[in-house]
Amino acid sequence: MEIVEHLLVLVHLLGMAAIVGSAVFVARGTVTPALVWGARAQLVTGLLLVGLAEMGDGDVNHAKVGIKLLVAIAVAACAEIAAATAKKGDERAQLVTAAGALALLNTAIAVLW
Repeated sequence: MEIVEHLLVLVHLLGMAAIVGSAVFVARGTVTPALVWGARAQLVTGLLLVGLAEMGDGDVNHAKVGIKLLVAIAVAACAEIAAATAKKGDERAQLVTAAGALALLNTAIAVLW
């Protein structure tokens, strides 16, 4: 089970790198598939990691998990809305920037709390 947890952490970190890399360093306001898929990966792997933690012996900080879940949903919403509007020809650079900033906020919450 430990290998599954490590693989989920790896995919979770790759999702964060995809979001931040796309939003801040690569596209700078343009929606990329990596941004959208990274947001989806973060949400799914985060929920799976919490489920594994609940199954284990360790205590889970539910307040932290709840706040991180809300931020992750906001990241995914920004990415999905930006991608949908980009398909219609209306680029929303603010949503891409917001997704990247919120992903950095979620990382800060994970590390500093």
